[in-house]
Amino acid sequence: MSLVINPQIEMKELLSSYPSSKRALFARYHIGGCRSCSYDESASLESVCQANDLEVTEVIQHIVESYEHDQKMLVSSETLKTWMDEGKSFVLLDARTREEFEEVPMPNAKFLNQDIQQALFAGNSETTVVLFDHDGSRILDVCAWFRGHQLKNTFGLIGGIDTWAKEVDDSIARYELSAGE
Repeated sequence: MSLVINPQIEMKELLSSYPSSKRALFARYHIGGCRSCSYDESASLESVCQANDLEVTEVIQHIVESYEHDQKMLVSSETLKTWMDEGKSFVLLDARTREEFEEVPMPNAKFLNQDIQQALFAGNSETTVVLFDHDGSRILDVCAWFRGHQLKNTFGLIGGIDTWAKEVDDSIARYELSAGE
């Protein structure tokens, strides 16, 4: 897929449509990660670039490259199901809250806690890890963090357990999170 971003896109829409853009903007340009570099979400990408003395086409190119990079860190429910059916070796980690993990478990998943994390980091860096959250909205940050700690075969489940329940295992209860969770 070739990503096309219009300079007039509002930041809110950009961040919603391409979540990796937030990380990309902060990592390269120090935009949007703290009070001193924040922006109004109703501002256009072009105006944010102008305010930071940046060339909008360069910034768009960086966002596109970051998006394409992030897509390589994701795995679909269909692919994960195939891996399971084929007996591929991987660690399935639940990055939701402990309450979600206990209330709506995914078979064979382990709860991501400090002990598991430390064991993975101390073990084989070639271990394949698949992380999931509720809806996939926060998993890229966790996945990038794991990869940054040398677990290069870490993937995030697209759409999280919610998509898994819709597409693969309808025995898993679907639920909605309340605001603030």
